Amino acid sequence: MSLSQTPETLLSTVQNLKCHDRLAAHVTHPFASSAETSCNALQDVIQSTDQVANALNQYLGTNFANTKLVSLLRQQAALFHDLHLSDQNIQQTIDALRKCSGTNYGENIPPDRNALVEWCTSRFQTWGSLVGMETFQEDRAGGINFVFGGKVIVIDVDLLFDRNDPLNPSVSVSNVKTSYAIPPEPNSSNNGSVSLDAFLKDSFQNYLTKVQLPEELRNPLETARLASIIVENLRYLVMLDKLAEQKEDGGVRWFVDIDDLCNVVEGFSKREAQVISSSLSLQCAPLDIFLLRAHTLPLPYLTSPSLSFLTHISPLAYLSLLHYESNSSQLDTNSRPPMFDVPLSRLRQFISSCPKGVTIATLTLSKPMETHLFPASMSMPTLTTRPMFPLVPEGSGLEHAFPSLADIAPVTLDPSSEHPGRHFWMLDFTHSGKFPGVVMSQSKMREIELVINPLSSMETLNPVGMMSYGTGSWVDLLLNPSNHVSSERYTAVYTSPTGAHPPLKLHLTSPEEPGFVLQKVPVHSMREVWGVLEVVREQCWLNETLSACKWSTEGLKFGVNESQGDEGATEEELEAVLSGTMVPRKIPVNVTMPLHHSIPESLFEAPGLDTMSVNRCRPRIVMTSPERPPISGLVEIAVTYDERRPRGLSVDINGAMGVDFTADALEEICRRGGTLGLSGRVWAKAHSLTV
Repeated sequence: MSLSQTPETLLSTVQNLKCHDRLAAHVTHPFASSAETSCNALQDVIQSTDQVANALNQYLGTNFANTKLVSLLRQQAALFHDLHLSDQNIQQTIDALRKCSGTNYGENIPPDRNALVEWCTSRFQTWGSLVGMETFQEDRAGGINFVFGGKVIVIDVDLLFDRNDPLNPSVSVSNVKTSYAIPPEPNSSNNGSVSLDAFLKDSFQNYLTKVQLPEELRNPLETARLASIIVENLRYLVMLDKLAEQKEDGGVRWFVDIDDLCNVVEGFSKREAQVISSSLSLQCAPLDIFLLRAHTLPLPYLTSPSLSFLTHISPLAYLSLLHYESNSSQLDTNSRPPMFDVPLSRLRQFISSCPKGVTIATLTLSKPMETHLFPASMSMPTLTTRPMFPLVPEGSGLEHAFPSLADIAPVTLDPSSEHPGRHFWMLDFTHSGKFPGVVMSQSKMREIELVINPLSSMETLNPVGMMSYGTGSWVDLLLNPSNHVSSERYTAVYTSPTGAHPPLKLHLTSPEEPGFVLQKVPVHSMREVWGVLEVVREQCWLNETLSACKWSTEGLKFGVNESQGDEGATEEELEAVLSGTMVPRKIPVNVTMPLHHSIPESLFEAPGLDTMSVNRCRPRIVMTSPERPPISGLVEIAVTYDERRPRGLSVDINGAMGVDFTADALEEICRRGGTLGLSGRVWAKAHSLTV
């Protein structure tokens, strides 16, 4: 008799909850990839706890004076303990085998060039079988035509053979065409998406190019990775195909909705880019300023057959993009691309590999999920300040709801169905699980929750009351993720690249606010997407600004020069201190991030339902440093994220008597990544006035 067929006991119940690592680590919020698994495990824990409590109450009335009864209970406990150990051993073996089965050993590419062409064509047949699509092959003049057939979608792939060199034949993709095998809907046709055709063609051609490289340059692991991406994309299309074949909620809208959405968001992005370029008196809008002031940049079919959004780019990544040399011959399929200082073809090639400092969110349809974590769509613009449209106010009227199935009562669901559960549109920040996600503060997570569900826990709007299970600060997750011990302060040394000022000794005080890793957010409409990404880009600006320096926990590491300077001072040094011309070895700077810094409410608005929105907290970094001697006091520099400013940032300086900086100059310094070095620039400007 197996362990699953034996009745539960106190010991087996506790052991089942402790084994198999059922609870994922650090998953304490619904916007994690494994939130559904953790929620189900927690429900099992609650149910088992009630059962154990009831069983213990039953044992209270049992007479254990009978030695035979005690002996039988001991035998039963020993039996279940052995069964538990056996089951745990089997599970550990299965987990180890599954990990081994997922190991990438590379593509088994034949070394013979003549056999390579036939092997490449056989891979298309294999991919169709793996995803469950019918594959048909037809020989044509100079090549082969493959047809991937689903219930609705049909993909034609034309392969062209080049046998001019008998010793080095090659195969390439000449054309990819998608179509739909159902009657067209109003204002649509059976023809597929041109953008999807180009995306699939590039995916197939990229794989064939890597496979047919010379043997000394060939990388089997890279080609296997490209093949797995192709299979994943085909599986995603098969999932859409099963939804499109349904009688009531099906149709080609599951395929053409992405293209319709792209026409809307790309046109709106172009209008925002024109407003920014006009305000700056430039011909093209700078991409980094666009991402700070406007909404995120839509990039259809970037890495998957869906829509991606470029949310934020760091100053270093933006500088690398400006100097990036693109060797791509791909043509942009966008009908109305925004005008930026970086060509979209170069941008797409640069960020397709998700380099450091680039945050991308991808809108995808999830697999069927049996979860009650996510509520139905609740579009209530009057209850939330997100999204905002400061550049193009007409954007507030844009609304695009994503395709969805009609809500079905749980009692009507077929338990024998192959795919039970519901589909959810998700904003994925992990690049399909390849990256951990975005570090978010608790207040920002709260704002995201209010975007997708404005009526969620409205009694806790004033304090940060969404979650209180995190330990430490969100700064720890960002700067010191490997150490589970929270640090109150961090230190870093900021050195001027040009030597304009002495090094800055930065002291960062961690805010008393827990942090979480944002991975996936369920959305129902484009307004929710814009609202969520507004919150994420503000947090990304904070994260990238802090990550510009290498921080260490204060008190755990000591510099090699900490003991220097104990020798007696000379008369010249004392005179320099009194006259204010003494150049310090390091300038101390305290860095803080105030939690509550919101827009003041209007004093003339009557309270009511329309004003029940949460004050928007603008991210702000405050740096405090000593005033220039012999003047006593402090210089406070506050850098605030403000999309209303020409560069998306505002800088305020209090103190620094006699120092004159224009707002444009300070904002340009912050835009180029010099936010943490502003104290040094102010010191250098003040020092030059006394020389």
